Amino acid sequence: MPPPNAPQLPAPRSFRERVGALRNLPPFLALVWQTSPRLTVATLALRLARALLPVATLYVGKLIIDEVLLQARTPGAPATLGGWLASGRIDRLLWLLAAEFGLAVLSDVLGRVVSLVDSLMAERFSTTTSIRLMEHAATLDLEDFEDSELQDRLERARRQASGRMSLMSQLFGQAQDVITIASFAVGLMAYAPWLIALLLVALVPAFLGEAHFNARSYALLWARTPEQRELDYVRQTGASVETAKEVKIFGLHAFLIDRYRVLAAGFYEANRRLATRRAAWGGALTALGTAGYYVAYGFLAWRTLAGHFSIGDLTFLAGSFRRLRTLLEGLLSGFSSMAGQALYLDDLFSFFTIAPEIHSPPNPRPFPTPIREGFVFEDVGFIYPGAERWAVRHLNFTLRADEVLALVGENGAGKTTLVKLLARLYDPDEGRILLDGHDLREYDLDELRANVGVIFQDFVRYHLTAADNIAVGRIEARHDRARVQDAAERSLADEVIRRLPEGYDQIIGKRFRSGVELSGGEWQKVAIARAYMRDAQLLILDEPTAALDARAEFEVFERFKELSAGKTAVLISHRFSSVRMADRILVLADGTVEAMGTHEELLQQRGRYAELFELQAAGYR
Repeated sequence: MPPPNAPQLPAPRSFRERVGALRNLPPFLALVWQTSPRLTVATLALRLARALLPVATLYVGKLIIDEVLLQARTPGAPATLGGWLASGRIDRLLWLLAAEFGLAVLSDVLGRVVSLVDSLMAERFSTTTSIRLMEHAATLDLEDFEDSELQDRLERARRQASGRMSLMSQLFGQAQDVITIASFAVGLMAYAPWLIALLLVALVPAFLGEAHFNARSYALLWARTPEQRELDYVRQTGASVETAKEVKIFGLHAFLIDRYRVLAAGFYEANRRLATRRAAWGGALTALGTAGYYVAYGFLAWRTLAGHFSIGDLTFLAGSFRRLRTLLEGLLSGFSSMAGQALYLDDLFSFFTIAPEIHSPPNPRPFPTPIREGFVFEDVGFIYPGAERWAVRHLNFTLRADEVLALVGENGAGKTTLVKLLARLYDPDEGRILLDGHDLREYDLDELRANVGVIFQDFVRYHLTAADNIAVGRIEARHDRARVQDAAERSLADEVIRRLPEGYDQIIGKRFRSGVELSGGEWQKVAIARAYMRDAQLLILDEPTAALDARAEFEVFERFKELSAGKTAVLISHRFSSVRMADRILVLADGTVEAMGTHEELLQQRGRYAELFELQAAGYR
């Protein structure tokens, strides 16, 4: 019986579907060619030369044996090596030995050069494909990354970007083997054509067995992608600097290790069952090929005894048949394996077919500089994919140009969703957002986001230098140190950076040996500097000061109020001492606008804002 919680495997792909997956090979080869035309041509030429060496080596061996037997049967053979050399009777034999030696050296050298070129190609291909994967991922919508199914597809595609280069070596190796097989087959056809048919009949069952188990292996990996991601997550959580404190405090090591052990055991058991069946069937079916070889070998030995073949012929034919059997077995198995690997390429190429829904229009409207009227939400609604309730709905309000608007509401009220709609990380499912009287979707997406500076509460802590941590706000200006320092001064991060051993060139975060860790509040000041570095027309601070004490947050927002003069700004904070600095305050509840006004106006309304303000104020009395 399968273990509890075992994933249901999709039905194994039919043979037609597996062969159909070979349609992925042309685009794959196109990727290989684009990676490096020069290296691709080099590996093909080297493999072509190497493909002809086995039959040439074997044939030279046949000539050597025949020449030895000829000289041994010739009367008057010299008694010493010197006599043989002086007689000149073994000159041909010496040349043949030299030729076989040269072929052996050439084969070894070509093998090493092919391995070198393949390794270089593999590294180049992995880099090129990974870059393409990152470029395509950058075009996808935010909600795509919040979809667990797409996370599975991305994980599978990421594995193929770095793990499919063996397919290139296999493809070129198969082409090399086809040429070698053709050369051996020509020799066998001249002596006993029916041996080729015997080989095929003996090897087809093994080929079909390999094809079946390759499909089962793919089905198993496909079905277990979610568990693989969980396994990677548990391993990362159990041994990372980001989680070390809580893991130790809460004593989570035993729990995480046990969870990892259970997941890994499930993988092991599924793989063990499949590998056991594959080994058993593979051994039985391969025995057929071995039986076919010895039937042919016996036939060749009998024909030699009957005087139809020379000893050299027997050596050549037996060697050719043995090599041909091995090559055909590898070719059929390799074809099945290629079909299996082509199934994996589906994971890579299908990821590239995912198209974003949020994109620029064909003829975008120029972004207004400066913003004159502001943003207007007209009955805006948005629901997350798969969610049962609307995140925000029936939003109707105006964010005026050059004003600071504060968003207030309990957790889950829709504040962050509203901010993401402003930055077009999402598009509304209902209604529309206008900028200076025109739908936000009419503007170029990149230009829009270039004019929006957002610092989220879950901002990223980049393990880069302090300067680069700030420069990510406008990465194309990362070498403008004056601009970086100005942004740091505005956010008060310059005080933090001055204390670092290498100042702006100090790597922050403990991922790397030379890194210096910052406190939560210090990280937040660095993150806020990114908003100033961006120098956008719309600045948004989404709870970025949660790790700051009340005085530090007051100083940050006081400065933010001063430095956002002439800009449109949105800030989210749970501290009302900071919120009251805004020109107006928008109160959200259950995804809708409950109230809007100045601090004093909202207190007079005696609504939710006044209630929350009084609750917080009571905590300070």
